[in-house]
Amino acid sequence: MLEFKFDTQLLIEGHDLDEDAINEYFTTHFKGDCLLAVGDDELIKIHYHTNEPWQVLEYCASLGEIYDIVVENMERQEQGLQG
Repeated sequence: MLEFKFDTQLLIEGHDLDEDAINEYFTTHFKGDCLLAVGDDELIKIHYHTNEPWQVLEYCASLGEIYDIVVENMERQEQGLQG
């Protein structure tokens, strides 16, 4: 059984985005692992494993427009099912 079962990925498009500030927010406010928040001041790619992907989506939407959203259940994938 995985500690964090949802692989959450998305893009944030906005202005004055700060990947360091986003990384810090994730590490202080969300439980999860495998964080990747990279990009520039207009586009950030997020990859994060968590049990509460809706919190990640809500926060990211507050920063700009979110799209290319993928939330996959990795436990189902381990069982050979569609995530």
